[in-house]
Amino acid sequence: MSTKNRRPNPSRLLCAVLAAGTLVGGAGAFEAVTLEDYSGAELFERFCASCHGSGARGNGPVASSLNTAVPDLTLIVSRYGGEFPVTLVRDVIDGRGIDVRAHGTRTMPVWGYEFWVEEGGDVVAQTAVRDAINKLVDYLRSVQRDDGAARGTDTPAG
Repeated sequence: MSTKNRRPNPSRLLCAVLAAGTLVGGAGAFEAVTLEDYSGAELFERFCASCHGSGARGNGPVASSLNTAVPDLTLIVSRYGGEFPVTLVRDVIDGRGIDVRAHGTRTMPVWGYEFWVEEGGDVVAQTAVRDAINKLVDYLRSVQRDDGAARGTDTPAG
């Protein structure tokens, strides 16, 4: 199918517009100029919270407008048998290596590409992207809850 005749996916378009707004909107509250200037929590708040929510529980302000359920990212360890799947989480955030033919459509922005373009689209940018994604992975690992927390007993996963 030609891309000329394909209609844009409204959910992807909304995410892209929100992401572009945050990228173009300037440094904002965090006074960051490049990805390197952000902590993992700041990166999450700036680029992920609109869909996943500030608490990473899948309840961001954009979540209800999407056709795909936004996952609770505080339960990754619970969903993966007590282990935090670092490589999988990193790959999903990056998005450039995800085979959508095997996993269905991708509503989430391809942050690896978006960050790479924003940082200049070169070898140095690739290093910045890898570091930013690693910060996001570390942040997500830090906000994990155990199964008891999912049932209402907010005990952090250790």
